[in-house]
Amino acid sequence: MRNLNKLSLLILVFACPVFVWAQTKRSPEFKEKYTLKEVVVLSRHNIRSPLSDNGSALGKLTPHQWTKWSSASSELTLRGGVLETMMGQFFRKWLVDEGLFTENYVPSVDEVNIYANSMQRTIATAQYFSSGFMPVANLSIHHRYTPSKMDPVFFPRLTKVSDSFCEEAMSQIAAMGGKNGIRGINEKLEDSYQILADVLDLKDSPACKAGETCAFDDYDTQIILKKGEEPAMKGSLKLANSASDAFILQYYEETDARKASFGHEISNSDWEKIARVKDVYGDVLFTAPIVAYNVAHPLLVYINDELNSEARKFTFLCGHDSNIASVNAALEVEDYELPNSIEKKTPIGCKLVFEKWLDKEGNEFISVNLVYQSTEQLRNLEMLDKENPPMVYQLQLKGLDLNSDGLYSFKDVCTRFEKAITAYDDIK
Repeated sequence: MRNLNKLSLLILVFACPVFVWAQTKRSPEFKEKYTLKEVVVLSRHNIRSPLSDNGSALGKLTPHQWTKWSSASSELTLRGGVLETMMGQFFRKWLVDEGLFTENYVPSVDEVNIYANSMQRTIATAQYFSSGFMPVANLSIHHRYTPSKMDPVFFPRLTKVSDSFCEEAMSQIAAMGGKNGIRGINEKLEDSYQILADVLDLKDSPACKAGETCAFDDYDTQIILKKGEEPAMKGSLKLANSASDAFILQYYEETDARKASFGHEISNSDWEKIARVKDVYGDVLFTAPIVAYNVAHPLLVYINDELNSEARKFTFLCGHDSNIASVNAALEVEDYELPNSIEKKTPIGCKLVFEKWLDKEGNEFISVNLVYQSTEQLRNLEMLDKENPPMVYQLQLKGLDLNSDGLYSFKDVCTRFEKAITAYDDIK
């Protein structure tokens, strides 16, 4: 949403070698020229408890106790539900303001589609969002299986694997580390690994005392690519990711920042370093182009179909950070780092938003944005409104030109989807 209710939007402009930020607004002139026709959202679930608990390998990495979560392992927390309801309310006000819906609108079954992966955290996120979004419409939350089972549309698994695929995937992943390849990826995380070990008090942990792990120093990450499974890895990056993920969630959930860091006094920069481990972990597993085409294929087909559905006005798909990361990579989104968030790629609860606009001559256009709550909005449970909107960051698609109003041609975006979908067919 390049502007939500005339909201300011941060657009990244490349100027060698400094990043320059500019603000734009949907002007009255823009609204005279364009009408919002449809919105398709791919959302990450909101705050959940860690995927593992105190008794697991995660618990052994620190002598401290992780926070007492308000939900079972991997499920949406109470705070996550509240935050997602706020986001749904904000989307309602934005779309009413844009004229896509009227207040308290009750849509037909063809106009609104809410579809979630069949995990508790994604179903619950979709339910909370829909309650804030259309509180009197009693929207159906579609999911295909009994919780908690992965739906193939959202499951970022490899469905084509061969020697040639693995060779190309490993080459693309190694390139992320520069001349030192896989080791180089880990070397770039040295500061993050150190602050993570310090905050965990890793050297005093049960894992260290048992002679298992006293430092995140295994830089020879092994990448595992198996047909029918998610990309996986072994090594310090995987282990550190588990701790990074838990710390990020604990920081969002725990109002006392010092308590969230196990009594350590750390800066926002330190939190960003901790979160960087998770960001890099996701990039390594899901954003190499050939991997992204493979794992994101079902979602790319689904989103493309929704964008080309004449009856549809609003689609909300709820999945995971791996879904957003792989879809972005497959669509060739320019690299970015999000402001006002310790998570720079796919913050908790973030939404990849495709806006479809129609001009007076009937020409269709697309704006592509990430919408997310800032770290402070998450931690403080801040209400979202025109005066305190969520963050809105416009994504750039490599090789595509924006018009003078900052929109992509709908035809160009459809061609980009078709390219990504066809790339899957070309994988041997």
